[in-house]
Amino acid sequence: MKVTFKVCFCCARSFKVKSSEPPQEIKTLFDNYSQNGRISEDEMLRFVIQVQGETHADSNYVKDMFNMLKHHGVFHPGGLHLEEFYRYLLSDFNSPLPLSGEVWQDMSQPLSHYFLYTGHNSYLTGNQLNSRSSTEPIVKALKRGVRVIELDLWPNSSGTEAEVRHGGTLTSTEDLQKCLNAVKENAFEVSDYPVVLTLEDHLNPDLQKKVAKMVSKTFGRTLFRCRGEYKKCFPSPEALKNKILISTKPPKEYLQTHISQGATTNESVNAEELIQDEDDKTVAVEYRDLISIHAGNRKGGLKNCLNGDPIRVMRLSMSEQWLETLAKTRGPDIVKFTQRNILRIFPKTTRFDSSNYDPLVGWIHGAQMVAFNMQPDVLLSNGPGGGNFNPYSQDLQVKTTLKVKIYSGEGWNLDFSQDHFDRYSPPDFYARVNVGIAGIPLDTISYRTETDTDEWFPVWNEEFEFPLRVPELALLCITVKDHDKNSQNDFAGQTCLPLSEIRPGIRAVRLHDRLGDVFKHARLLVRFVFEPLTSSSPSSVSVPVVGKIGIERRSLIVNVKDYDGPSANPKHNPGTPPVTISQRSPGRG
Repeated sequence: MKVTFKVCFCCARSFKVKSSEPPQEIKTLFDNYSQNGRISEDEMLRFVIQVQGETHADSNYVKDMFNMLKHHGVFHPGGLHLEEFYRYLLSDFNSPLPLSGEVWQDMSQPLSHYFLYTGHNSYLTGNQLNSRSSTEPIVKALKRGVRVIELDLWPNSSGTEAEVRHGGTLTSTEDLQKCLNAVKENAFEVSDYPVVLTLEDHLNPDLQKKVAKMVSKTFGRTLFRCRGEYKKCFPSPEALKNKILISTKPPKEYLQTHISQGATTNESVNAEELIQDEDDKTVAVEYRDLISIHAGNRKGGLKNCLNGDPIRVMRLSMSEQWLETLAKTRGPDIVKFTQRNILRIFPKTTRFDSSNYDPLVGWIHGAQMVAFNMQPDVLLSNGPGGGNFNPYSQDLQVKTTLKVKIYSGEGWNLDFSQDHFDRYSPPDFYARVNVGIAGIPLDTISYRTETDTDEWFPVWNEEFEFPLRVPELALLCITVKDHDKNSQNDFAGQTCLPLSEIRPGIRAVRLHDRLGDVFKHARLLVRFVFEPLTSSSPSSVSVPVVGKIGIERRSLIVNVKDYDGPSANPKHNPGTPPVTISQRSPGRG
């Protein structure tokens, strides 16, 4: 096949471009599992068990697979020939993530044992300074699986009603009732598991009473009411199905949050010492009764809050700057706090463009609500010697090795115009496989494939190994780019997969754009092999398997405009986050 690029009105360049064809290793596998040039149902069953690691498979499983392929034109009554087999490997049926939407994890543990997909300023349509406020981003977030919605409540100009807006900016306002209706109508469209509505409250008691009445009337029986202020643990996601939880902090705690966003650490600590606990008289009783996840604020600032309260669970918010500062000196204390309580991390105020920060710092310390501008399940059990897990420990032992082989890619010629990447030639793709592992610092590493020049159907056939100490916290991030000698490399797709969810074997990895929307055709053919150690060192950390709350089975890339994947430096820049809700596993704390 030839493609031609016009250089000027009288000149053109022609390139012979190969079509997508099976790599040699796939041809060899086909020969090993086929007879007379076709793979029958029995031979396919042997393949999915031995190569794909699907030990649960039986004849009915393969029959269902063949029926699905038949409906999509990838089937022959006598079995699959080589091209059909290759099309199957690159099909959506062969995803690296589980295809079933059923929840198989234990969802009966306290809510603090789970990561929640969390939004920041969920009502804004653009930047943090002068964009429009609307219900549209709320609806979009809920439909993409977000479980925590944030609304900022302020008095209107007359002081008679509460409205939604980003205070101290030029952003427009939105009607509170419309926002509540948007949450009610879309909360459980993707998942039956609970939605948390975080209210950043800047209201006087009279307006709080009005809001309480509005919230109660709008949500009705779906509103979860926590009877009793002091609870030693949160309810489970299973018990909270189809429920909406209100989480809020009083105006005084908002002051503390505001200080932590804009001030230095020392300044924040000094200022927070001036903030007293919430006065019972400052909040309407009706409003208090709505709160099922209490925002904590204790004397002495955030350092004392990390000690927790033995008779009451709470939610604590801190900025990304606060987290980075405390993580350097009190990492195990943060992990211990999140064993019972909920920790919410939010972007610093200088991210005017609604960019995002590195979420792994929060996740590896157990922060359940890492709030993203829009725009898993891991228990951190005891570490060496029975102490709290320390993600920065240098003594963690390797538990398993992941081998990732990038065979080839295809689909860009269907998703992009001919001259999208290079004006005068086909693209020069490489996978900066950023196959980077993003997790604890010792597990963070990345590699890059060679560049396949002038090819719409790149072939790499390169394998990378990743020794992993805490695989339950690791994310596999892959970014594909077009190499340009004289300008910035062009983005060509990305994906991020939680290792706990990856199915071994040869899989079709679909790519996404910068905003997390999946490309229709662009994908990679990748082989995943896990090689666990036969025995674990007594000093290794035991972290049970992770999983997702029942939302759509996929990993997407959040809008990270200023993020370019994991660095080649294994101690810098963990990878891009998946946008899923994840279980943190039973037995936590």
